[in-house]
Amino acid sequence: MANSASAKKRARQASKRRLHNQALRSRMRTYIKGVLAAVESGDKAAAATAYQQAVPFIDSAVNKGLIHKNKASRSKSRLNARVKAMA
Repeated sequence: MANSASAKKRARQASKRRLHNQALRSRMRTYIKGVLAAVESGDKAAAATAYQQAVPFIDSAVNKGLIHKNKASRSKSRLNARVKAMA
């Protein structure tokens, strides 16, 4: 465990940041699952809407350093391919 005051503060900050990052990552994954669920149900309009809602959250996750930009690009590409394959 941390001994100095600065190390204790850093531990507190890291803990708070970890919880915040977990929440943001979970929200992003929920949006991605929403797109996949809409694709599985066969509703093209719902899938397109869910995709449009998911993209900004994926992009914001990149800006916040939660995921790498290539992972975001790959996720968006795969989701978009699934939505377009429904046509």
